[in-house]
Amino acid sequence: MKMNDMVIISVDDHISEPPGMFDKHLSGDDLATAPRLCTTENGTNYWEYQGMKMPSVGLNAVVGRPLDEYGMEPTALEQLRKGCYDPKARVDDMNVNGIAASLNFGSCVGFDGGRFHKAADKEKALIHMRAYNDWHIDEWCGSQPGRFIPCGLLPTWDSKATVEEIKRLARKGCTAVSINENPTVQGLPSIHNAYWEPMWKAIVDHDIAMCLHIGAGNPAPHASMETPIEAWISTMPISIVVGAADWLNLEALERYPTMKIALSEGGIGWIPYFLERADFSHERHKAWTHSRFKGTKPSEVFLRHFLTCFIDDAFGLKNLDALNENLVSYECDYPHSDSLWPNVPETLWESVKQLTELQINKVTHANAMRFFNFDPFSVHKREDLTVGALRAKAAADQVDVTTRSFGGAKPLADGEELRPITSGDLMKMFSHHAKAA
Repeated sequence: MKMNDMVIISVDDHISEPPGMFDKHLSGDDLATAPRLCTTENGTNYWEYQGMKMPSVGLNAVVGRPLDEYGMEPTALEQLRKGCYDPKARVDDMNVNGIAASLNFGSCVGFDGGRFHKAADKEKALIHMRAYNDWHIDEWCGSQPGRFIPCGLLPTWDSKATVEEIKRLARKGCTAVSINENPTVQGLPSIHNAYWEPMWKAIVDHDIAMCLHIGAGNPAPHASMETPIEAWISTMPISIVVGAADWLNLEALERYPTMKIALSEGGIGWIPYFLERADFSHERHKAWTHSRFKGTKPSEVFLRHFLTCFIDDAFGLKNLDALNENLVSYECDYPHSDSLWPNVPETLWESVKQLTELQINKVTHANAMRFFNFDPFSVHKREDLTVGALRAKAAADQVDVTTRSFGGAKPLADGEELRPITSGDLMKMFSHHAKAA
């Protein structure tokens, strides 16, 4: 196999939602009260919903910008590549990047639909969440058949409505949902509470995978407000270990052996030690902890239920034998700052070329296809979805990948010295953009 022969499916990308996404799915007061994109006097975009204002900031949409212009900009749709908010342009950018298919998480509504959970009027929130799901499945994914894996949101503040939405999503062909890894931050019972039993059953009955995306529930910790921001960014993916440990001890995994959980944007290099530690802790403490693991090692449960994914994780791939090679997949993270667009194939090939052809196929696309019950080859010929074929199409379509500058790095003020940006600086910048909105 050569680099251009790979078929790549990304199980973690993102959308910067466009204005008007509710127009075809709501009317009257329901449409008038839906989330809406607003613009400040200085051209900054923000979303407003039920009195909440959500600024569009920073590292969530920087593909196509020079690295020295990464930061809390961009703050307006006009500063983004069109592929951030337009599905046809997104497919063009996927072709340039050799990406055959993609699973996308929302932005303004939260990776897990958290904005609807925070809304005071839950009756309206349920209407708007369902409309968001319809837009995501019917317009975003439906406009480009075989190129997107639909991923819905659930109104988990209402157990009955959650079960009904699972059934509705399944009827629409949606095989994945994104939920909060720690619902206690939303004022809901923990995942270990019987409150969730109806959802577990509905999820398994309809063979739907649950995606737990970093940042939605357990916050990525940083030591202090003076901690350099690079320290915080370095540990962000690994912070998913908190949720992973919690879900690994979920009793429902024992009763539902086919339950599927995806750890989205968490990497894989840390997992071998995590599993080793989980087994060690269980063996040393099970006599007094009354553990849920009855004759089964925690590592065995993890390797049966959890899909993991990587952006650039050469160490993890070198230690693939310590994982379940059938539950490891690739993620591009477009258009976030970690995304290697438009050079994913080159970097990915360097990490996987030592694997067997079967293993390469598994981690690049086959595992994702099976886990999410998604078959792009039912719509497109396999040979048309290889890296080489997609890039040839992008070249024929003259997709522009020119780096776009917005004025270069911010100039220093008189007497100002360069210093590391801290976590506190980031919080201040976010607060500034929120106040501007």
